[in-house]
Amino acid sequence: MTILDSWTRGEHTWEGTSHPTYRKGSGPGVVVIHEIPGPTPSVIGFGQELVDAGYTVVLPHLFGKAGGDWNGVNVARAMAQVCISSEFTKLATGVTTPIAGWLRSLARDLHAELGGPGVGALGMCFTGGFALAMMVDDSVAAPVLCQPSVPFTVGKARSADVNLSPADLEVVRRRAAGGCAVLGIQYASDPLTGTRFDTLDRELGDGFIRVDLPGKGHSVVTEQRSQVAVDRVLEFFGERLHAEA
Repeated sequence: MTILDSWTRGEHTWEGTSHPTYRKGSGPGVVVIHEIPGPTPSVIGFGQELVDAGYTVVLPHLFGKAGGDWNGVNVARAMAQVCISSEFTKLATGVTTPIAGWLRSLARDLHAELGGPGVGALGMCFTGGFALAMMVDDSVAAPVLCQPSVPFTVGKARSADVNLSPADLEVVRRRAAGGCAVLGIQYASDPLTGTRFDTLDRELGDGFIRVDLPGKGHSVVTEQRSQVAVDRVLEFFGERLHAEA
């Protein structure tokens, strides 16, 4: 038995790119995008919390070992994988990560199947900003950014960058102004998130719901799990995904 045995394995393909997916639950759809080093037991456990709360959860497997523990070896292997992959940006500013197209397609298909006002999208750490990029597609109604850490915080420009092209940022601004709020959660002392929450405050105004957790930590819903963060995510999804379409 493995931690993913109770999840249904599938695959999603868009424009010739395929990645495995794991799905479980019923109710409104939520795409949970794992952090480095991959879909760890704590990421899967958070997904199970969403399933238990009444959501259909899809976990895409983008890199790393599915079900592998968070340890130095698995982190190093995942970092080596993402650093040579053209699907992910690492240091570039003012661009949208290429994997966003695949993730938007996944969200569209899930929304088309399940209906409702849209789906939730949650990224964390390396993938923290991916939910913002997915918001460019109208199928995403509840984007959540947990400790977004790309571009890597080398210098002021990268620390402040939100990993979007100017055109995509304009769409995000428009959608936020139209009522599609963005939830962002980080530990206030986390150096890996840089100043990008300040950028989102400026760009989105009241459309950005910012949660700065006290104390030291990084992974707000997994390795350094905060119940405040988990409860805020559940509240946000409840408000945004159970409304009338």
